[in-house]
Amino acid sequence: MTDINIRTQGRVGRITLTRPKALNAVTYDMCTAIEAALDAWRDDDAVALVVIDAEGDKAFSAGGDIADLYATGKAGDFAYGRTFWRDEYRMNAKIHEYAKPIVSFLQGFTMGGGMGVGCHGSHRVVGESSQIAMPEVGIGLVPDVGGSMILANAPGHLGVYAGVTGARMGPADAILVGFADMFIPQDKWPGLIETLVNTGDVACLVGKDAPEGSLTALQTEINALFDATTLPGLLANLRGSDTDFAAKTLKTVLRNSPLSMAVTIEMMTRLRGVTDIRAALDLEYRYTYRAMEHGDFIEGIRAAIIDKDRSPQWKHQADALPTAAIDTMLAPLGDQALTF
Repeated sequence: MTDINIRTQGRVGRITLTRPKALNAVTYDMCTAIEAALDAWRDDDAVALVVIDAEGDKAFSAGGDIADLYATGKAGDFAYGRTFWRDEYRMNAKIHEYAKPIVSFLQGFTMGGGMGVGCHGSHRVVGESSQIAMPEVGIGLVPDVGGSMILANAPGHLGVYAGVTGARMGPADAILVGFADMFIPQDKWPGLIETLVNTGDVACLVGKDAPEGSLTALQTEINALFDATTLPGLLANLRGSDTDFAAKTLKTVLRNSPLSMAVTIEMMTRLRGVTDIRAALDLEYRYTYRAMEHGDFIEGIRAAIIDKDRSPQWKHQADALPTAAIDTMLAPLGDQALTF
């Protein structure tokens, strides 16, 4: 497959995303190939650890490949999307639960589905160019691929902030929120991978001080503004503040799907303290299973990617979202529930 290069080198199983012109967007076939490789290496004593990296300077992976998702959903075929997300989530869980070390090198953009590949391993390395984000609420989804669990366990209310705004996090902020473990200058990465290949030992991975981020200085204000368990409560907090940060954040929030944001806030409440990725993925799948038919996903993609008019017509107004809509999107799926 030209989109991904899977091989063994020395003591290491290597997975390299090879779609740099597409910002290494993750396709369905790439998801299944990653899972097959992890299965093959699980009981292979010759493979001591797994390294996941990507070609190109701009992105480790800017997200999932949504072209087919949009085309099928627009045509009224919701089965493809449900299958894509189901199998992708199973792969995410396999990375998180893997018994051997998984080392990922996350340059440039790591977003959405790319986060699901790169941010569940045991050793998540960021560098100078790293920008990690979960911007799903801007296209009518919710933070998924296990990202809801990471966000829900971030310090204070930083996770709610990152999930509802889609804010991009540089290396220090990504480590603070929980999407990465260590900062290592990117010029050191090739040598480290060579050492990992030769030794099969992660002892060479030693983090350095990351360039200063922005969230530490904002954390007190974010905790106050995002101390809300509902979208109306959050909007009231933002409107009640006279700071420039609150005003800017309010503008950002009002561009996003109200349904997606309201559900994200509810998910953060339910998942705080939860470290079982399967519980988080189950909750996410309840939403994504319904996202095309009952949510804002098709309209969100149209406005952002297809027509690029940046003027989505969301199903609900931010100030008039019925609570029942949240309950409907997160209701158990019964026989269609995600299984592992």
